[in-house]
Amino acid sequence: MSVPATSSAKPLIYLASASPRRSALLTQIGVAHRVAPVAVDESVAGAEAPEKYVTRLAALKADTLWDNLPPDQRLPVLGSDTTVVVDRSILGKPANEDDCVRMLQLLSGRTHQVHTAVAVRSARGSEVRLSVSDVTFRELTAAEMRAYWRTGEPADKAGGYAVQGRGAVFIRHIAGSYSGIMGLPLFETAELLAAHRIASEVQG
Repeated sequence: MSVPATSSAKPLIYLASASPRRSALLTQIGVAHRVAPVAVDESVAGAEAPEKYVTRLAALKADTLWDNLPPDQRLPVLGSDTTVVVDRSILGKPANEDDCVRMLQLLSGRTHQVHTAVAVRSARGSEVRLSVSDVTFRELTAAEMRAYWRTGEPADKAGGYAVQGRGAVFIRHIAGSYSGIMGLPLFETAELLAAHRIASEVQG
Protein backbone atom coordinates (compact mmCIF):
# COMPACT_ATOMS: atom_id res chain seq x y z
CA MET A 1 0.00 0.00 0.00
CA SER A 2 1.31 3.46 -0.92
CA VAL A 3 0.97 5.87 2.01
CA PRO A 4 0.76 9.66 1.45
CA ALA A 5 3.12 12.12 3.08
CA THR A 6 2.88 12.53 6.81
CA SER A 7 1.75 15.66 8.67
CA SER A 8 4.56 15.06 11.16
CA ALA A 9 8.03 13.51 11.09
CA LYS A 10 6.91 10.97 13.70
CA PRO A 11 3.23 10.14 13.21
CA LEU A 12 1.39 8.51 16.10
CA ILE A 13 -1.62 7.42 14.05
CA TYR A 14 -3.03 7.13 10.55
CA LEU A 15 -6.06 9.24 9.61
CA ALA A 16 -8.30 7.24 7.27
CA SER A 17 -9.78 10.38 5.70
CA ALA A 18 -8.91 12.93 3.05
CA SER A 19 -10.72 15.68 4.98
CA PRO A 20 -8.42 18.67 5.59
CA ARG A 21 -10.73 19.69 8.45
CA ARG A 22 -10.18 16.43 10.34
CA SER A 23 -6.45 16.67 9.81
CA ALA A 24 -6.44 20.27 11.09
CA LEU A 25 -8.45 19.27 14.18
CA LEU A 26 -5.98 16.51 15.03
CA THR A 27 -3.14 18.99 14.61
CA GLN A 28 -5.02 21.42 16.87
CA ILE A 29 -4.79 18.99 19.81
CA GLY A 30 -1.25 17.93 18.99
CA VAL A 31 -1.82 14.47 17.53
CA ALA A 32 0.86 13.70 14.96
CA HIS A 33 -0.70 11.76 12.10
CA ARG A 34 -0.32 10.55 8.56
CA VAL A 35 -3.22 11.10 6.14
CA ALA A 36 -4.17 7.86 4.37
CA PRO A 37 -7.73 7.99 2.99
CA VAL A 38 -9.57 4.81 2.04
CA ALA A 39 -12.44 4.22 -0.38
CA VAL A 40 -15.46 2.45 1.15
CA ASP A 41 -19.07 2.01 0.11
CA GLU A 42 -20.93 4.83 1.87
CA SER A 43 -24.42 3.69 0.86
CA VAL A 44 -27.08 3.64 3.56
CA ALA A 45 -28.09 0.06 4.34
CA GLY A 46 -31.87 0.02 3.88
CA ALA A 47 -33.66 1.71 6.77
CA GLU A 48 -30.43 2.09 8.73
CA ALA A 49 -30.69 4.60 11.58
CA PRO A 50 -28.39 7.64 11.30
CA GLU A 51 -26.40 6.76 14.43
CA LYS A 52 -25.83 3.21 13.21
CA TYR A 53 -24.89 4.49 9.75
CA VAL A 54 -22.14 6.85 10.93
CA THR A 55 -20.71 4.47 13.54
CA ARG A 56 -20.61 1.66 10.98
CA LEU A 57 -18.81 3.82 8.41
CA ALA A 58 -16.31 5.24 10.90
CA ALA A 59 -15.39 1.72 12.01
CA LEU A 60 -15.33 0.46 8.42
CA LYS A 61 -12.86 3.17 7.38
CA ALA A 62 -10.55 2.45 10.32
CA ASP A 63 -10.73 -1.33 9.87
CA THR A 64 -10.24 -1.14 6.10
CA LEU A 65 -7.05 0.90 6.40
CA TRP A 66 -5.74 -1.29 9.24
CA ASP A 67 -6.31 -4.44 7.19
CA ASN A 68 -4.61 -2.90 4.14
CA LEU A 69 -1.46 -1.82 5.98
CA PRO A 70 1.57 -4.11 5.89
CA PRO A 71 2.09 -5.45 9.43
CA ASP A 72 5.45 -3.69 9.76
CA GLN A 73 3.85 -0.31 8.89
CA ARG A 74 0.89 -0.54 11.24
CA LEU A 75 0.07 2.31 13.57
CA PRO A 76 -3.30 2.95 15.22
CA VAL A 77 -5.88 4.10 12.69
CA LEU A 78 -8.56 6.74 13.20
CA GLY A 79 -11.69 6.76 11.04
CA SER A 80 -14.60 9.20 11.18
CA ASP A 81 -17.89 9.88 9.44
CA THR A 82 -20.38 12.76 9.62
CA THR A 83 -23.96 13.06 8.47
CA VAL A 84 -26.68 15.70 8.74
CA VAL A 85 -30.07 14.43 9.88
CA VAL A 86 -33.47 16.09 9.57
CA ASP A 87 -36.71 14.25 10.45
CA ARG A 88 -34.55 11.12 10.88
CA SER A 89 -33.57 11.37 7.19
CA ILE A 90 -29.87 11.35 6.27
CA LEU A 91 -28.61 14.20 4.10
CA GLY A 92 -25.41 13.40 2.23
CA LYS A 93 -23.36 15.63 -0.04
CA PRO A 94 -25.42 17.58 -2.60
CA ALA A 95 -25.26 16.27 -6.15
CA ASN A 96 -25.81 19.67 -7.77
CA GLU A 97 -27.23 23.15 -7.13
CA ASP A 98 -30.86 22.06 -7.03
CA ASP A 99 -30.02 19.26 -4.61
CA CYS A 100 -28.19 21.70 -2.36
CA VAL A 101 -31.16 24.08 -2.42
CA ARG A 102 -33.47 21.17 -1.54
CA MET A 103 -31.33 20.33 1.49
CA LEU A 104 -31.05 23.93 2.67
CA GLN A 105 -34.82 24.33 2.34
CA LEU A 106 -35.22 21.36 4.69
CA LEU A 107 -32.86 22.98 7.20
CA SER A 108 -34.18 26.54 6.88
CA GLY A 109 -35.80 27.97 10.01
CA ARG A 110 -35.52 24.81 12.10
CA THR A 111 -33.26 22.57 14.15
CA HIS A 112 -31.48 19.51 12.75
CA GLN A 113 -28.90 17.08 14.08
CA VAL A 114 -25.31 16.41 13.07
CA HIS A 115 -24.10 12.89 13.84
CA THR A 116 -20.34 12.31 13.83
CA ALA A 117 -18.74 9.03 14.79
CA VAL A 118 -15.04 8.44 15.42
CA ALA A 119 -13.38 5.03 15.53
CA VAL A 120 -9.88 3.91 16.50
CA ARG A 121 -8.42 0.57 15.43
CA SER A 122 -5.15 -0.64 16.90
CA ALA A 123 -3.53 -3.83 18.12
CA ARG A 124 -5.72 -3.39 21.21
CA GLY A 125 -8.90 -3.77 19.11
CA SER A 126 -11.52 -1.39 17.75
CA GLU A 127 -13.73 1.17 19.52
CA VAL A 128 -16.24 3.78 18.34
CA ARG A 129 -17.72 6.92 19.92
CA LEU A 130 -20.68 8.98 18.69
CA SER A 131 -21.30 12.73 18.98
CA VAL A 132 -24.74 14.22 18.25
CA SER A 133 -25.23 17.99 18.08
CA ASP A 134 -28.25 20.22 17.42
CA VAL A 135 -27.92 23.02 14.87
CA THR A 136 -30.63 25.66 14.37
CA PHE A 137 -30.80 27.62 11.11
CA ARG A 138 -32.50 30.95 10.60
CA GLU A 139 -34.92 31.29 7.71
CA LEU A 140 -33.09 31.29 4.37
CA THR A 141 -34.16 32.86 1.10
CA ALA A 142 -33.94 31.06 -2.23
CA ALA A 143 -31.48 33.69 -3.44
CA GLU A 144 -29.19 33.06 -0.44
CA MET A 145 -29.23 29.31 -1.00
CA ARG A 146 -28.28 29.61 -4.66
CA ALA A 147 -25.63 32.25 -3.96
CA TYR A 148 -24.16 29.97 -1.30
CA TRP A 149 -23.95 27.04 -3.70
CA ARG A 150 -22.08 29.21 -6.18
CA THR A 151 -19.32 29.90 -3.64
CA GLY A 152 -18.33 26.26 -4.11
CA GLU A 153 -18.30 25.59 -0.35
CA PRO A 154 -21.31 23.23 -0.06
CA ALA A 155 -20.34 20.81 -2.82
CA ASP A 156 -18.47 18.29 -0.66
CA LYS A 157 -20.25 18.92 2.66
CA ALA A 158 -22.85 16.66 4.26
CA GLY A 159 -26.14 18.58 4.37
CA GLY A 160 -24.79 21.17 1.96
CA TYR A 161 -23.13 23.56 4.41
CA ALA A 162 -19.93 24.14 6.40
CA VAL A 163 -20.19 25.39 10.00
CA GLN A 164 -16.58 26.64 9.87
CA GLY A 165 -17.08 28.48 6.58
CA ARG A 166 -19.50 30.90 5.00
CA GLY A 167 -22.39 28.69 6.05
CA ALA A 168 -21.88 29.97 9.61
CA VAL A 169 -24.02 33.02 8.80
CA PHE A 170 -27.07 30.73 8.53
CA ILE A 171 -26.67 29.28 12.03
CA ARG A 172 -28.68 30.82 14.87
CA HIS A 173 -27.76 28.35 17.61
CA ILE A 174 -25.61 25.28 18.29
CA ALA A 175 -26.01 22.78 21.15
CA GLY A 176 -23.26 20.17 21.24
CA SER A 177 -19.80 19.78 19.78
CA TYR A 178 -18.56 22.43 17.34
CA SER A 179 -15.64 20.21 16.32
CA GLY A 180 -18.08 17.32 15.89
CA ILE A 181 -20.14 19.41 13.49
CA MET A 182 -16.92 20.19 11.60
CA GLY A 183 -16.24 16.47 11.26
CA LEU A 184 -14.22 15.24 14.25
CA PRO A 185 -15.52 15.52 17.84
CA LEU A 186 -12.36 16.26 19.80
CA PHE A 187 -13.67 15.23 23.24
CA GLU A 188 -14.63 11.76 22.01
CA THR A 189 -11.47 11.54 19.91
CA ALA A 190 -9.25 12.29 22.92
CA GLU A 191 -11.13 9.67 24.97
CA LEU A 192 -10.54 7.02 22.33
CA LEU A 193 -6.90 7.88 21.84
CA ALA A 194 -6.30 7.72 25.58
CA ALA A 195 -8.02 4.31 25.72
CA HIS A 196 -5.55 3.11 23.08
CA ARG A 197 -2.59 4.61 24.99
CA ILE A 198 -2.13 7.45 22.47
CA ALA A 199 -1.60 10.84 24.11
CA SER A 200 -2.07 14.23 22.49
CA GLU A 201 0.15 17.19 23.39
CA VAL A 202 -2.78 18.52 25.43
CA GLN A 203 -3.04 15.33 27.50
CA GLY A 204 0.71 14.81 27.82
